[in-house]
Amino acid sequence: MKTAILIPCYNEASTIGKVVSDFKREMPHADIYVYDNNSSDNTSEIAEKAGAIVRHEYRQGKGNVVRSMFHDIHADCYIMVDGDDTYPAEEALAFEQIILSKQADMVIGDRLSSTYFEENDRRFHNTGNRFVRKSINMFFKSDLHDIMTGMRAFSYDFVKSFPIRSKEFEIETEMSVFALMNNFKIKEIPIEYRDRKEGSVSKLNTYSDGMKVIRMIFALIRDQRPLMYFSVVTLILLIIAGIFFFPILFTFFQTGNVLKIPTLIVSAVVVIIAAMTFFVGVILHVLKHQHAEELERHLILLNEMKRKE
Repeated sequence: MKTAILIPCYNEASTIGKVVSDFKREMPHADIYVYDNNSSDNTSEIAEKAGAIVRHEYRQGKGNVVRSMFHDIHADCYIMVDGDDTYPAEEALAFEQIILSKQADMVIGDRLSSTYFEENDRRFHNTGNRFVRKSINMFFKSDLHDIMTGMRAFSYDFVKSFPIRSKEFEIETEMSVFALMNNFKIKEIPIEYRDRKEGSVSKLNTYSDGMKVIRMIFALIRDQRPLMYFSVVTLILLIIAGIFFFPILFTFFQTGNVLKIPTLIVSAVVVIIAAMTFFVGVILHVLKHQHAEELERHLILLNEMKRKE
């Protein structure tokens, strides 16, 4: 059984050496990969000196790095962790055991049930984490505690089935939703979170990256729950049509005359658009189920290939 430690990095020279050393100590049997995402410091040199296999991803953004990692590396268990030394290497063996024993396809390192709010004093980051968690749990009928954690473990089936769309920090949200909507087994483990060391700077922009995550949530709702998404849009359009139409109807009952013909035409057009929107949702809902069947066939094929190996 092969285990790969995946560490995406951008300007983490102050911490990457310790991260690699910690994981080598805790998991000497694992291959440790550091993917350098255009660092301007000596992250690559320090990681290589510490014993990591260093590769480079020149398309900027964490999502692009994870895409390359998942495409390039073949293993039975994948453990992904940030290079900022905020996650405990001591938990990695527990993650590995859960994946290799097939108890889960994705293990989530749950910071929020542990020390995250004590260690992290960035108020807007904390608020954003709560908002994303509540939104995902509400729309996708789940009970996850930490959607955006940077420490996870994955099975081979998950990694080779996950079609990554994200380019940047939205990747964690996309992973969680993909696992939820495609019936992958998820397990959460509370982990101790340590705040960044002095000299280590967060690459996450609270506002711009937060907006990207929110846009990703709406895109995932549209793609993964199209009937619900387009039904809501249909309802909004019908309300708008009603705002235009009912004053005209009220005037007609009072006077017997149809006034504001252009407004009546606009309301009729909006109703037609609403009907078309609803049928788009129905069609996409059917296609989503067909895609789920194709994914199941893909997973069966993956398992057959693994047995032949």
